[in-house]
Amino acid sequence: MLALLHTSPVHVPVFDALRDRAHPGLELRHLVDEDLLVRARERGPDAVAADVRAVLARAVADGARAVLCTCSTLGAVAESAAPGVPVLRVDRPMAAAAVAAGPRVVVLAALESTLGPTAELVREEAARAGRPVAVRTLLVDGAWDRFEAGDTEAYVRLVAATADAVTDADADAVVLAQASMAPAQHLTTTPVPVFSSPGPGLAAGAEAARRR
Repeated sequence: MLALLHTSPVHVPVFDALRDRAHPGLELRHLVDEDLLVRARERGPDAVAADVRAVLARAVADGARAVLCTCSTLGAVAESAAPGVPVLRVDRPMAAAAVAAGPRVVVLAALESTLGPTAELVREEAARAGRPVAVRTLLVDGAWDRFEAGDTEAYVRLVAATADAVTDADADAVVLAQASMAPAQHLTTTPVPVFSSPGPGLAAGAEAARRR
């Protein structure tokens, strides 16, 4: 069984659909705690580290063979929790793919608290691959307000429009830092490759769960 730690319930049907399409038979257990992100935005991810560890420990006690954290803001905190099973952050495979596409990576996020952790993750993957990288971050103005209001269609359109403003003269890859941004990948018209996290992240989580 693969447990998924979410900070929004909107991710549950997204990952269920991905599972049904690409990993039939994989058991998922969704753990949703919106308050973790609220407090991490207010006081920083380290402020909720103990609560994240507690959630992951309960998942392992309930039979999880691996855990996938789908919140980019909390990814590093989750990875460091060490609950006795592999803990993966959903955006790490995406970051590796972006680094492989070229040295100029633009990170888009709707939450400012996500920009720093995702940019650092891209740099980590570049160092791991022995590749140079220059990371630029862009906040999608107004997008998170739309997301919180439940207008996901407008949210995704704003993300896609921001991605389309990035040209191949500016970047070799665009990273959609939050899992909720993934639908924008299919709306963009920029010639720059655009990467999202749910598909490759779930694939990595599924493989980790099977290895256990």
